[in-house]
Amino acid sequence: MAKTEIKYSIQELLGVGFTLLVLGIGLAYGLEVNGDLKEDFAVDSCAGRTDEFTAYNTTSGNCYNGSDAGQAEAGAPQSAQFNATSDTALSVGNLTAKLPTIATVVVASVVIGILVTYLWMRFAKL
Repeated sequence: MAKTEIKYSIQELLGVGFTLLVLGIGLAYGLEVNGDLKEDFAVDSCAGRTDEFTAYNTTSGNCYNGSDAGQAEAGAPQSAQFNATSDTALSVGNLTAKLPTIATVVVASVVIGILVTYLWMRFAKL
């Protein structure tokens, strides 16, 4: 039986690292764009109301009466666009929270693969 030598190097993880880096940057910019869209849709949704609550408060996230000195609020905008961007931001935020776990699983898979290959080659000839 011919002896086969298999070599692994850290450079093989470089592609995985860059993929995770690009994914993180893309998700971060995606969240920023989504946040801007959410605010634009909220302003439009509040402006389209038929009651007196036609302005949008970015701090509280609610529609309010712009002419009211006390600024009583009427709740969050209820357009489909606003709801979609809110749900998208929540989903992408949850995905970015899982990136460290994904990276750990990828690195663990590579380490396990190296160990299994090493042990297979070492003990296969027995």
